[in-house]
Amino acid sequence: MRKRLRVEIEGAVQGVGFRPFVYRLAADEGLGGWVLNDGRGVFLEVEGEEEAVARFRSRLFSDPPPRARVTAVREREEPPAGESAFEIRFSRAEGAKSVLVLPDVATCGACLGDVRDPGGRRHRYPFTNCTNCGPRFTIVRALPYDRPNTTMAGFSLCDACRAEYESPRDRRFHAQPNACDVCGPRLELWSPAGEVLAARDEALLATCRAIAGGRIVAAKGLGGFHLFCDARSEAAVGDLRTRKGRYEKPLALMVGDVGAARTLCVVTEEERLLLESPERPIVLLPRLTGGGVAANVAPGNPNLGLMLPATPLHHLMLGELDFPVVATSGNLSDEPICTDERDALSRLSGIADLFLVHDRPVERHVDDSVARVVEGVPRLLRRARGYAPLPVRLPFETPPLLAVGAHLKNVVALAVGRQAFLSQHIGDLETPQALAAFERVLGDLARLYEAKPAAVAHDLHPDYLSTKWAVASGLPAVGVQHHHAHLASCLAENGVEGPALGVTWDGTGYGTDGTVWGGEFLLGDASGFTRVAHLRPFRLPGGEAAVREPRRSAAGILWETTGEGDGGIFLEGNKDRDGATGGAFTATEKRVLSSMLRKQINSPVTSSAGRVFDAVASLLGVAQKCSFEGQAAMQLEWLADPTELGTGSLSLSLEETGPLTFRDVIAGDERSAASSAYPSKTLLNWSPVVSALLAERAAGVPIARLAARFHNALAGAIVGVARRIGCPRVALTGGCFQNRLLTERAASGLRRDGFEVLLHREVPPNDGGICLGQAAVAAARLAAGRGNLG
Repeated sequence: MRKRLRVEIEGAVQGVGFRPFVYRLAADEGLGGWVLNDGRGVFLEVEGEEEAVARFRSRLFSDPPPRARVTAVREREEPPAGESAFEIRFSRAEGAKSVLVLPDVATCGACLGDVRDPGGRRHRYPFTNCTNCGPRFTIVRALPYDRPNTTMAGFSLCDACRAEYESPRDRRFHAQPNACDVCGPRLELWSPAGEVLAARDEALLATCRAIAGGRIVAAKGLGGFHLFCDARSEAAVGDLRTRKGRYEKPLALMVGDVGAARTLCVVTEEERLLLESPERPIVLLPRLTGGGVAANVAPGNPNLGLMLPATPLHHLMLGELDFPVVATSGNLSDEPICTDERDALSRLSGIADLFLVHDRPVERHVDDSVARVVEGVPRLLRRARGYAPLPVRLPFETPPLLAVGAHLKNVVALAVGRQAFLSQHIGDLETPQALAAFERVLGDLARLYEAKPAAVAHDLHPDYLSTKWAVASGLPAVGVQHHHAHLASCLAENGVEGPALGVTWDGTGYGTDGTVWGGEFLLGDASGFTRVAHLRPFRLPGGEAAVREPRRSAAGILWETTGEGDGGIFLEGNKDRDGATGGAFTATEKRVLSSMLRKQINSPVTSSAGRVFDAVASLLGVAQKCSFEGQAAMQLEWLADPTELGTGSLSLSLEETGPLTFRDVIAGDERSAASSAYPSKTLLNWSPVVSALLAERAAGVPIARLAARFHNALAGAIVGVARRIGCPRVALTGGCFQNRLLTERAASGLRRDGFEVLLHREVPPNDGGICLGQAAVAAARLAAGRGNLG
């Protein structure tokens, strides 16, 4: 009995070899029919004996191509049409665009073997790829994902490459970037003036000689330029830092393989798998003593950020160099990375000595992703190459809407149906170049999916450039409180609709009461929240200046503790660890800061956990001034003694200000859960911790022990609030939960008390995950018909 089956498959099913996979299955089972791509996914019809069709269907989903990701399947029987041959048809561009665009994928083992084969026609060819690896997101211009819709459209296939491209039995069948040295992209080495110094393999070899000789080279990769230099050379690294304007922030390293990584860092099995994964992120790893890496690569940092080569070009470079290299973004600080070689000549002219370029256009900039293993699980800190733009499923069906993210670590999202497509990391919106990149990415997402957004979600902060863009866009604007977005992001990533107690700790977020929030306990879900607890507020003298000067946070905390009558005490606590006065305020600064605090001028009120970390770092002499956001908190984490499990005399007091509990909320209060009319019910007072830290430091308790006890006290306070509220599910989210020590100790304490703990994994806990939460909140409000209310 003959049967004909139609199957429509959605997801990441284009550019992964799905059509040749279907072709081979159909041929194996002797079936007729066809398969094609369109803007929604892969469509196919097969016809043959009923048993053969059943076997085909079973095999279709039991062993798909390794990079395929199926999100939806629709099937129906059709009348037999008498077809006995099977064909791969031309793609269709009709219909709504919902197919998933794949991220760029690191070079597979088979292609790496081709590059290393002296007898093969792709020997040492730096743009080798197949359907299992290579560029995707950085070359696609439109859907469906076919060669004419990519930046490879200008490269005509030679006869040998066309034969591979057209053979369903070949792993390069319809590999859109397929090429070789005869017909594909080529390397050139340029001087800063744009003069061609070398071409093809000689350009690569000359690049390696330059790096080994201490020079800085800007090299064009998948998603833009990296800046490379010898990681062993303090002089080369110092020159790079000075020219780039990145004075202390750690620099990423690239090494040839895991064996090389293990000469520099401790690498667990989970970390090895992450390093070698097709996503190839930068992985934060504990460094070993020695190893030969220059001290100024990551000053004072017990970790190194390592990545393995993701492209044949980088494999070839590291094979020639055989030593670790700095591989940092090709930009000036606070600017997006360069993607075009002519632009790079202009923007990087004061940084790079030479430019390794190629003639394949980069459609969009994509940075390296950053991850670390926490509780044995890989967790992203920056989501870009290898991960973007794969979507996260939303708990609500929604019309198309944009979410424009935060001001720092900006990422934007396009929500369509139940999917939120997260962009690559854009960065801090601090420069005109960064804002231009933000606008390009927003337009790019909407254009790629041919979506007409019905609304735009944004942060409540009126001065964020992303907020200003949203308000001026002409679309209905949905304002979302910063920490509510953090909570909703964590819930959406974990596939949970709520409610949950969201411990949302970070540096800065505009509160519904006009103050700076950041140490919040929010009870709710995407539809609304109640602020049930927060850290004790204090003033930040100088406002934003406190982000780069932890001593200002210390001043604000001690002023709040001692009161105006004894305000001078805040001037004595924050000296350097060696007792020097370098971190103390000058007499003039003392007068100015005292006046600011007393008169409440440019001294905003904050409940920020990030600023409490800064204050403690200052009081312990760990850091007084910083060159990048979060540096003091990072140093406090690095310093903490991991063997210290207690709190000593350090303990936050939990002060009740009302009786509200989880049971009260789920019983149904008359007021909306999204209303700010609820009073905070628990105040976490850090004052006892500050007093004890100062006393124990004066008594000679080692600072490493005090730093650990501070972390333990915070983790214990989180558990204490969770007990009081009584919600069985707790989400840990916000930038403070990039801190591995805090996260692991809070999570283990919560689990011991029987709580379900939600953590981020594929979406960063920092502001890089805000857009997902904004999209979830906006979708919930639109579903409830509330528009921009709440």
